Amino acid sequence: MVAFDEPLPYIGATPFQLVSALIILIVGYIVAKILVALFKKSMRKTKLPPLVVEFLGRFLAVLLYVVIIIVALGAVGISVSPLILGLSAVIGLILGFGLQDTLTNLAAGVWITALRPIDLGEVVEVSGQTGSVSGIGLMSTELKTPDNKVITIPNKLVWGSIIVNYTRMPTRRVNVDIGVAYGTDLDRAIKLAMDLIQSHPKVLSDPEPAVAITALADSSINLQLRAWTKTEDYWAVKGDLTKGIYELYTKEGIEIPFPQLDVHVREMPK
Repeated sequence: MVAFDEPLPYIGATPFQLVSALIILIVGYIVAKILVALFKKSMRKTKLPPLVVEFLGRFLAVLLYVVIIIVALGAVGISVSPLILGLSAVIGLILGFGLQDTLTNLAAGVWITALRPIDLGEVVEVSGQTGSVSGIGLMSTELKTPDNKVITIPNKLVWGSIIVNYTRMPTRRVNVDIGVAYGTDLDRAIKLAMDLIQSHPKVLSDPEPAVAITALADSSINLQLRAWTKTEDYWAVKGDLTKGIYELYTKEGIEIPFPQLDVHVREMPK
């Protein structure tokens, strides 16, 4: 039987050292979680935006985990000083040859959290992807789509692309496009549309709603209903107006044309 303080074969560390390292890892992980949670709690009391707090919390967690791993390696008899020097040299070499993107993502993450073109919970379009911002890390930003998919985008693509923020402003304009047939009494069609908009309880009176003629298309005169509402009510109002204008025009006998194709079949002479 191997003594508790005798090195194990092929390993070079004693059972006591291995147990000590395991305890350090477990306790260190728990302590790191507590410290990060306390750090975030204290930072939330400041005026820093939630996105910055989340970013700093993840950065602190990475630093603590690195320290815990180094201490655990020291507990099993591995000299820490050469390890740190060697790790620094390897990191420097890798950075010089292949981790430019990592530094770029890290720097982009700092700019995103500092200037806040996006924030937690906001619905944005970034790099062709749309979703609510669920988090930002050292290297990437996470979006959650309405159908509960998580999209991870490198920070350099977030910072380097056009960002459309759908929920930053308190109000948005709802646009509903509809076409009416040529020959329609436009004044009557516009008045009916305006009455529909103004009767909706979630449509704001300031700015004033409007109905505009947007195009004389091939088979229709295109109208656009424009109504302002609170950002959180945008989709509800858009759905109500789209359904409402169709039902109203159908009821009032206003034709809503649609593209048609006439096919003529001719018999070939025998």
